[in-house]
Amino acid sequence: MFRPQAKRTSHLRSGFGLLELIYHATVRHLRKSHSNAVTGLVMSVLQAALVLVIFIVTFHILGLRRIAIRGDFVLYVMSGVFMFMTHTKAMGAVSRADGPASPMMMHAPMNPIVAVTSAALAALYQQAFAAAVILLFYHTLFAPITILDPVGMLGMFLLSWFSGAAIGLIFYAAKPWQPEAVGILSTIYQRANMIASGKMFLANMASPTLRSMFDWNPLFHTIDQGRGFIFLNYHPRYTSIDYPIKVALVCIMVGLMAEFFTRKHASASWGKRS
Repeated sequence: MFRPQAKRTSHLRSGFGLLELIYHATVRHLRKSHSNAVTGLVMSVLQAALVLVIFIVTFHILGLRRIAIRGDFVLYVMSGVFMFMTHTKAMGAVSRADGPASPMMMHAPMNPIVAVTSAALAALYQQAFAAAVILLFYHTLFAPITILDPVGMLGMFLLSWFSGAAIGLIFYAAKPWQPEAVGILSTIYQRANMIASGKMFLANMASPTLRSMFDWNPLFHTIDQGRGFIFLNYHPRYTSIDYPIKVALVCIMVGLMAEFFTRKHASASWGKRS
């Protein structure tokens, strides 16, 4: 008789409430490293620009410029760097999201899905902003940029982010069991993608032996397909769009099942000294 009655909400209202929670959690992720949001965005732009400059200098030193696509050389480097940064940043952000035993999960509306989604969206926002600023800066001050199919290029950019977030979900589900080991493995994956992404060469010009070493990586496919949408003179023959989509969907299914199992067994006392 005196038991409090919870108000029933419609599915539409619950959906909007979930979206609002994801929005606020995303803003929290963006402000986690810097109290000033503008400073955080500027740092993202500077980091992407620094990586871009390093790869341009590396291409010149190693004499790899001759294997680039006929067209704007800087845009060729950007096509690999931006997708690489988006993929690795999304994977790292999702793998480091608040776990089932974190203090944030003590609040009733919060749940692991919100934590993972907000972390992935925050990484996408930062990298998309950095790429847009650098492209606008280069287009305005240095040379006009022409992209053959902007929609297809944007699709490959989003697919790079989506596949990175999907792989990060597996690391996220395994992290409560062995945080140190999972952290090392995720770092190894991020560092390995400096080479394994294949952003420094074209799949069409690589030997079958070399392609077989990179063909497993979904980022290798998205970068190569993205260059096909950007440049008029390049048509990918050995990569596909279907492969990274299938890999991402499989990783999401495995990650969700593993996360559900982990959430049932995770405890805040794990790793505590007796």
